[in-house]
Amino acid sequence: MPEDRVIIFDTTLRDGEQAAGAAMTLEEKLEIAKQLERLRVDVIEAGFAASSQGDFLAVQTIAREIRTSIIASLAHANLAAVDRAAEALKEARHPRIHVFLSSSDIHIMHQLRKNREEVMEMAVAAVARAKSYYEDVEFSPMDATRTEPEFLYALLEETINAGATTVNIPDTVGYAIPEEFAKLLVGIQQHVPNIGKAVISVHCHNDLGLAVANSLAAVKVGVRQVEGCINGIGERAGNASLEEVIMGLATRGDFFGITVGIDTTQLYRTSRLVSDITGFSVQPNKAIVGQNAFRHASGIHQDGVIKERSTYEIMDPKTIGIPGSSLVLGKLSGRAGLRSRLEELGYHLTQEDLNKAFEDFKELADRKREVTDRDLEALMSDRRRSEVEVYKLDHVQVSCGDHEIPTATVRLINPEGQVLTDAATGTGPVDAVYVAINRILQVSNTLKEFSIGAITEGTDAIGDATIRIEKGGKVYTGRGSDTDIIVASAKAYLNALNKLMAIEGVSEARAEVST
Repeated sequence: MPEDRVIIFDTTLRDGEQAAGAAMTLEEKLEIAKQLERLRVDVIEAGFAASSQGDFLAVQTIAREIRTSIIASLAHANLAAVDRAAEALKEARHPRIHVFLSSSDIHIMHQLRKNREEVMEMAVAAVARAKSYYEDVEFSPMDATRTEPEFLYALLEETINAGATTVNIPDTVGYAIPEEFAKLLVGIQQHVPNIGKAVISVHCHNDLGLAVANSLAAVKVGVRQVEGCINGIGERAGNASLEEVIMGLATRGDFFGITVGIDTTQLYRTSRLVSDITGFSVQPNKAIVGQNAFRHASGIHQDGVIKERSTYEIMDPKTIGIPGSSLVLGKLSGRAGLRSRLEELGYHLTQEDLNKAFEDFKELADRKREVTDRDLEALMSDRRRSEVEVYKLDHVQVSCGDHEIPTATVRLINPEGQVLTDAATGTGPVDAVYVAINRILQVSNTLKEFSIGAITEGTDAIGDATIRIEKGGKVYTGRGSDTDIIVASAKAYLNALNKLMAIEGVSEARAEVST
């Protein structure tokens, strides 16, 4: 890897999924992995193969399907875990085993309950085991920013001797400040004699809101791999937001003198896909990919942008894949217009898929005067969700009012094509729909969160519903969109239940209902 190139390591499918409620099905993980490959991410951490059979299958499937990016599996410093990672990566064209082990005294004493000598032995043994399988091995001393520097230097030296080709410095609890983080990294380069044999990486968490700042500070002092997640999702306050790191390096090339191998025009599409699958909305003022990132409300700013875009925009929105045209679609629009707009939004469909999408578009256009980009994104998201569902929503009918008992009739279609119908009352129309669905599916769960918002403006706006349900301590997210908010809510609930059944298995998911 050239010294002026930064390796982009995406851990959306591993650390990103650790965010509460971000559980993904195998199909969803593979879809994100394929999009990350289009983005030209250098390394995709596909999961933690030893943690569960589901994670093992995800790593194995992604390793088989993705051909250009390096595919990594995380493994704790346990020989059986390393063996499991190696097994999952067997079919990868470019495999990497990523070994981690706590290194700070607070972790060693209170979590591992070992001493430094034992930690050193475990790390070296695990890295050597990984090296016996594959050439590409990464080692992470967890909580490195709170680790005594001399022990950190020694641990890195020994793991590099054992075969690590990348050493990652995690700011596991988001404790570091950019200036001190840079100082630590400079110290590593000065005091680890064999550091030239490995790529130095960083993995920053956002507990103090400094993950991106710390990552960029690291690059400035010589780090050549940055780890993070799309949209900054992940454990607690999340990881470094990869789109912010990427565009920081690309926009300020004059300062960093660094390149990345990323196709930045895929960033917007990748962000929207991850948001849709995880159910975590992108805040409007989010840097790079937020809805307001390239909007100007101030008259002074509007005047400047009209005269010369660069007065108030340091990036061209087209460079991250936001369409620049203002093509308006409506019920008179044809397939060619729809295909053109979808391609600008990053959707490249086969003729068969275009025909199906066109049918949904015409139905939507009959209900809306104009169909916006956000409407099209919602339409395509609903199509993607419906194609992988175990049970499909066929019909919803609701009766309610201020003097009526809310009543809902729901009709579902099961995987064998059978029509299942039931009706129920509830405290409101949405509750009645959910009770009816529960009566049909008999899947126990607890509703943890329900929210609905308008995707666009106006009385004909599409409503976007987000649902989080819990079963067995795990949270599952569902989303649904429709101009009818009751239907959107039904789609979201069924989407969450389908995800639960896909991950847990239909028979295991069924039990006494509790909502």
